[in-house]
Amino acid sequence: MRAADSLARRSMQKSLRSAEHARLIELLVAERQKAGIRQHALAERLGRPQSFIAKYEGGERRIDIVEFVAIAEALGVDPVKLFREFLSAKVRRSVPKQSPR
Repeated sequence: MRAADSLARRSMQKSLRSAEHARLIELLVAERQKAGIRQHALAERLGRPQSFIAKYEGGERRIDIVEFVAIAEALGVDPVKLFREFLSAKVRRSVPKQSPR
């Protein structure tokens, strides 16, 4: 293992319960609600049990990129646009506030 790989692994934190994870879940829940789709209906579209939706929306389960794409498409949302929205919110939050002069 290269030193850079080792450093990256040590500095990368698990996303479950992180601020970023919470923001992603908020985004997905908002999109589901905007589409007027209940958890049960979304689960049916995905071919998964309703508990799958409840667990990731409740922050008990992470979703991978393949699941993210499937969820976005089941909601009728472009997954690339949705991911860009997620990333743009991260950029806005990471920009340091400038002090007034």
